Amino acid sequence: MLRKTGAQVLRVGFNAGDRAFWFDSASYIPFRGQPEDWPDTLERLFYLHRVTDIVLYGDTRHVHATAIATARAHGATVHVFEEGYLRPYWVTYEREGSNGNSRLMELSVSQMRAQLEQADHDAPPPPAHWGDMREHMFYGAAYHWFVMFTNRGYRHFRPHRSLPVTREFLLHFKRLLLILPHAAERYLRTARIRRGGYPYHLVLLQLEHDSSFREHSPFNSMSDFLARVIEGFARGAPGHHHLVFKAHPLEDGRTPLSRDIIRLADAHGLRDRVHFVRGGKLARLMDDSRSVVTVNSTAGQQALWRGLPLHIFGRAVYDKPEFISDQPLQAFFANPHRPDTASYLVFRRYLLETSQVPGGFYSRRGRQRLLRRVVDMMLDPRDPYAARGIDKAMQKPHLQAIR
Repeated sequence: MLRKTGAQVLRVGFNAGDRAFWFDSASYIPFRGQPEDWPDTLERLFYLHRVTDIVLYGDTRHVHATAIATARAHGATVHVFEEGYLRPYWVTYEREGSNGNSRLMELSVSQMRAQLEQADHDAPPPPAHWGDMREHMFYGAAYHWFVMFTNRGYRHFRPHRSLPVTREFLLHFKRLLLILPHAAERYLRTARIRRGGYPYHLVLLQLEHDSSFREHSPFNSMSDFLARVIEGFARGAPGHHHLVFKAHPLEDGRTPLSRDIIRLADAHGLRDRVHFVRGGKLARLMDDSRSVVTVNSTAGQQALWRGLPLHIFGRAVYDKPEFISDQPLQAFFANPHRPDTASYLVFRRYLLETSQVPGGFYSRRGRQRLLRRVVDMMLDPRDPYAARGIDKAMQKPHLQAIR
């Protein structure tokens, strides 16, 4: 789509998986060097091709952080894509950084409200259907298959995660095989919790290897987070309350969550009051919960949408004093403060008016929906937050050579 506007588009790939999913060999540039060769390679690419813009998925991996630093040194525009802050119906598109590096971190709710006062239309509704999770799992397994079996041309490739590629592939493949057994287990555990008749607090777990957890949280591991939450619950929650941990939908078993939760619950005498649910959708558990705790999961916004008290530990774009509890964890479990729902609705509408683009990465229909809007956003000289034409201070000159 960018080529149709007259832009030249090149892709740098780091392994056989990158190559397999880029179908134009003429515009593909393989990086086959050592990791320490990457900065010099980038410099040559910028000079050789007169690069005006770079496009990335995420901004914290080593190759991305290096690319962003190089782009800034050359005055190039940085386009960052991520999963939607309002998942699962949207994709996030920003300039310069995302999550804890997003420009949203600098904006207050009052500034957002001021920008929205000139809007004369309602926020766009979510699409009627989203079905990308199975596609996400399939392509994850396929990508790692290419890396595992056809990667001879990339001898120096090192994954950004700690596990070897063979282990990544086996974990993805195992998840595909266990979809039905896990679904049955999840249904039974969820039903048991909902029929238990006790008040409960919901903990939203994240992937330990995810960049939001690694780069924007105070914890070194998910086990540290589990220990902190269970200790706070043991000290503060009323004796008849329960604690429910819900795993991320893409949790693949590399972290022994269930085992750690049982061990920590036993240590505090809470075995009968602590529960673990493997993945699945949030609504059935969140609708009846008393409060929600997470590090910085985007799913925390579903709690705010429902007006539920929310406690977070890490940096998140929705970390605003109007709707995030600042109570110590023990006090939060004892008597959680509810959010200012009106302020959150301002924040949510601001996201929908700016950086949240309808669509998805993993299905054809999702990509088609995304492309209808996002290319024009990339060509706009203003970033999504300055595009409303109010906050001049946030505007950044855009190199028109992309056109």
